[in-house]
Amino acid sequence: MSTEARDKKIKRVVQNRQKDLVVVFEDIHDPHNAEAALRSCDAFGVQEVYFIFENQAYFDPTEVGKTTSSSANKWLDFRVFTSTRECLDHLKQKGFQIVATVLDEQAEDIFNSDLASDQLALMLGNEHAGLSSEALRGADKHVYIPMRGMIQSFNLSVSAGIFLFEITRQRSRSSPDFSLPSQEQKRLEQEFKKR
Repeated sequence: MSTEARDKKIKRVVQNRQKDLVVVFEDIHDPHNAEAALRSCDAFGVQEVYFIFENQAYFDPTEVGKTTSSSANKWLDFRVFTSTRECLDHLKQKGFQIVATVLDEQAEDIFNSDLASDQLALMLGNEHAGLSSEALRGADKHVYIPMRGMIQSFNLSVSAGIFLFEITRQRSRSSPDFSLPSQEQKRLEQEFKKR
């Protein structure tokens, strides 16, 4: 790809990045599951991704899928926490509404839940155990995806894609502009050109 074409693509991608939308992965076991979910993050304009490694072995999110040409990690910004409490405290100090993804039908149905919040942190949990009790207690709301088949849940990357699609759909239909501020766009554009 020529430098001019690359610069145009970078500009377009940066213009479509969503402000104040953070995806939080808590104690993900398999880096390959994370890799697939990170592709959804990039596709839906998420820039900031947090990883919590409290009960699972650490892996470097900047290295996930680096050997594949479709690797999304190159274009995302990561922050790693060693405890769920530390991450929740950080998000609350910044004023984020924390949305926990669950398998509980008593929770809010994704299609009837207001997900167009100005500052939204979407939390997804471990592939087998889901989110921890700490994460569930600290969340502002619990949201689930209604299932119509025999299987109870989607895998991590599919769940991430569905939640991010619905958040993006709702945000695109609401009145506030969820684009990054112009100064942040310029900064990110310059940063992307170095990656």
